[in-house]
Amino acid sequence: MKTIVSTANAPAAIGPYSQAVRFGSLLVTSGQIPLTPAGDLIEGGISEQTRQVLENVSAVLAEAGAGFAHVVKTTVFLSDMDNFAAMNAVYAEFFESPYPARSTVQVARLPRDVLVEIEVLAQLE
Repeated sequence: MKTIVSTANAPAAIGPYSQAVRFGSLLVTSGQIPLTPAGDLIEGGISEQTRQVLENVSAVLAEAGAGFAHVVKTTVFLSDMDNFAAMNAVYAEFFESPYPARSTVQVARLPRDVLVEIEVLAQLE
């Protein structure tokens, strides 16, 4: 059985999808982009955008009773791989060892022309 996870502390879904779905002890989040919970796009570069994305991820995880320590896999989508080092520096502020598995890819375009989008899989207890 799946359960929808939704919080007002992260931006609402802007399409026909959920912020996250819990399936048993697995939590699957939709990709988060750098919008505030009110839906405003964060100004600034990759560091500011990555920080907002991870704050959104944190809010969704918290709603499910989890935190970054529960994350087992992340997928990072970048509009430009030249932003990898700066994104990675902010990412390291949110995750501690043992780190989750991660894939990072450059994509042609992201929603609202943002610089970064991140989705996570978490193991809930």
